[in-house]
Amino acid sequence: MRAIRRFTVRPVLPARLGALSELAGNLRWSWHPPTQDVFATVDAALWESTGHDPVRLLASVGADRLEELAADEAFVARLDAARADLAAYVEGERWYQQRTAAGTLAGPAGGAAPRAIGYFSPEFGITAVLPQYSGGLGILAGDHLKAASDLGVPIIGVGLLYRHGYFRQSLSREGWQQETYPVLDPDELPISLLREENGTPATIAIAMPGGPDLVARIWVASVGRVPLLMLDTEVEGNPEHYVDVTDRLYGGTSEHRLRQELLLGVGGVRALRVFSRLTGHPEPEVFHTNEGHAGFLGLERIRELTAAADGPGLDFDTALEIGRASTVFTTHTPVPAGIDRFDRTLVEQYFSEGGATPGVPLERILALGAEDYDGGDGGVFNMAVMGFRLAQRANGVSELHGHVSRGMFRGLWPAFDEAEVPITSITNGVHAPTWVAREVFGLAEGVDPHSDDAGAFLAAADEVDAGRIWAVKRELRQRLVDDARARLARSWVERGAAPAELGWIDSALDPVVLTIGFARRVPSYKRLTLMLRDPARLKRLLLDPERPVQLVIAGKSHPADDGGKRLIQEMVRFADDPEVRHRIVFLPNYDIAMAQPLYPGCDVWLNNPLRPYEACGTSGMKAALNGGLNLSILDGWWDEWYDGGNGWAIPSADGLDDPDRRDDLEATALYDLLENQVAPRFYDVDDAGVPTGWVEMLRHTLRSLGPKVLATRMVRDYVRELYAPATGHARELNSDYAGAVDLAAWKRRVLGAWPAVRVEHVESSGVGDSPEVGAVLSTRAFVSLGELDPADVTVQLVHGRADAEDAIIDSHRAELVLAETYGGGRFRFDGDVALSHAGAFGYTVRVLPQHPLLASDAELGVVALPV
Repeated sequence: MRAIRRFTVRPVLPARLGALSELAGNLRWSWHPPTQDVFATVDAALWESTGHDPVRLLASVGADRLEELAADEAFVARLDAARADLAAYVEGERWYQQRTAAGTLAGPAGGAAPRAIGYFSPEFGITAVLPQYSGGLGILAGDHLKAASDLGVPIIGVGLLYRHGYFRQSLSREGWQQETYPVLDPDELPISLLREENGTPATIAIAMPGGPDLVARIWVASVGRVPLLMLDTEVEGNPEHYVDVTDRLYGGTSEHRLRQELLLGVGGVRALRVFSRLTGHPEPEVFHTNEGHAGFLGLERIRELTAAADGPGLDFDTALEIGRASTVFTTHTPVPAGIDRFDRTLVEQYFSEGGATPGVPLERILALGAEDYDGGDGGVFNMAVMGFRLAQRANGVSELHGHVSRGMFRGLWPAFDEAEVPITSITNGVHAPTWVAREVFGLAEGVDPHSDDAGAFLAAADEVDAGRIWAVKRELRQRLVDDARARLARSWVERGAAPAELGWIDSALDPVVLTIGFARRVPSYKRLTLMLRDPARLKRLLLDPERPVQLVIAGKSHPADDGGKRLIQEMVRFADDPEVRHRIVFLPNYDIAMAQPLYPGCDVWLNNPLRPYEACGTSGMKAALNGGLNLSILDGWWDEWYDGGNGWAIPSADGLDDPDRRDDLEATALYDLLENQVAPRFYDVDDAGVPTGWVEMLRHTLRSLGPKVLATRMVRDYVRELYAPATGHARELNSDYAGAVDLAAWKRRVLGAWPAVRVEHVESSGVGDSPEVGAVLSTRAFVSLGELDPADVTVQLVHGRADAEDAIIDSHRAELVLAETYGGGRFRFDGDVALSHAGAFGYTVRVLPQHPLLASDAELGVVALPV
């Protein structure tokens, strides 16, 4: 029989155990082992059976056990100490507060310390018990919040609360991916409902075409010091198709996705306003859009500023400048197919008069997302394009991805070389306390693993005896084997196997065998099945009698991606082969809970995407911090930080037109590395059974990668390079809006007059017919500025090496100075440059708009060059 009503009954804790609710309500427990140990002490068996979920644990533990714990003075003292530790963590001064007080927060670009930063993302991977993530984007967002909390950076996360989260993956008997969507009860999650002062749920509303308004509740998760706001449309009075807006991640029609992104962007800004009103939390001064999904937040901020009733009533251009100055946009995709693009008519429907952002002109909205450049599609609205146009600062997530992104979006700045496209890069990092096994932290005795001093940990770990390091890796490998066997058994039962068929699982994998991990989403470009290009050779590697290899593989394909599902099925069928199934396993339902024993238990982390389609790929970072070595195509972060000694680079056959030939070559290179370098190094042991050469590579990996791959490094980079400069600019524009009015007017004036700007003539002297290193090139440029003033522009001498086609490469810029005024808008600018290198040399002169509140030379997208 089905219940006619369902609700969650919360436990009543004895007064002395009230701190258990406080600890369970702050997700810091998910990366703080001492707090996890407190919950494990409540009931060790329940802690395991509930999947390390404090809320479910407290709902399941018996009243007798609670009374027993309340009478246990040692436990109560331990509990009170844990509560005091959490309070000190949440309330104390950390890196951000210390640097702000000392005035040393801003980086080379200057700026100011923002009072708060709104961080918008469609998914957040904090912990397995809050399944609001699908893959790398969400895990990165979760690590961003956790690192910000550890550093004291005043971020507020903004996302959606999906009733089903992402799907649960299982396999059919034939190895085909199957999806199920378990319903999540918010009352059983470590979150709380934001309420008005009278106790009613706080809500936001968005006007929808044809009405009624879409209404959403606001849930709050405490991620250490960081609040995470999550919007949920399962609200009484919402039509069913509104309720379904927050049904699941990345599902439904294009219109469904548009509604989700409308809720995330427009609704997210409104939720921030409600949260600040009710809690007194400072309003964000910077808005960070993690991918284009939340891009509509910029339109809502323009609406706020242009509304005469509740805002200052500014014009659109002035509001746009204020919004741009304080917005950061991070792009994560290296492939155009990964960008959300909506039919232009659909966007018109939702943003027409009386729509989601009333008062914001529809034609201006459509122009923000228009692909009005060579090769663009005039019929679509591009969320990434809008993201760039609404943000003054943008970045990719690794150096290589920054380069790829500048090439992908160069059409927005067609007058500039790729290197000058204003998309920088901040390489992702990972949150070490979440991903590093406590046994690895334990190698550095006497060092607090939760401190911000990564150097102290690395220095201490570097002194540890090789035998002890290897014993820890053996222990972690055994834990992975035990976890994998349990998951494998459950999977085979779900696939319809009888218990009598499963005896072989007890000997699947071996804790002394070289263990390679491969776990990630399964789009085609990540090439899950590259290792299967030569099945016979792979079998020989797996079954080598002297130097065997074993593989632990996991990953989900998008429910609509049958191609990805076929790759999974191909892998599963290979792994089902009785000849090799003890050496290779595919584990379904890859999530945080699986990842946490997987990374520490692997000796090698394999990654073989099609270069350069891996934006960053942080899984290998997690493995490295756990004493694993990377074996990867030089893509994403590995292209940036591989140094020849911290793992192995798989040679890439870039540029081949035949994709099968490329896969064959790269698969062969992978097999060769495994057979001739990786396995021999692993199995070359001393008299004590320790592979000393391997351990030295582990030490070098920790030394070379440890400080770089941390999410705390990443968040510091965001603060110094993007958040602080954005805050400085925003404050200049926001003080009385006069700065924004002036900047908007200046841009209109400059762009209107730019067609008359030209470089009429360039003269040079000082180098003769046979110039030598050290000679000085003197340049005079005669420039017509039309109605503009020399203060509106910068005139630059661009110089560098010249290739065979006269293109300037490795260019440098020298500013020319105003030398003479002729009247009629004509001027002469002079300057000198010393020739510092031999070889082909080229130069040109260009004129660019110049204003102290521009973030880059290319911001206005215009330049004047000699005809």
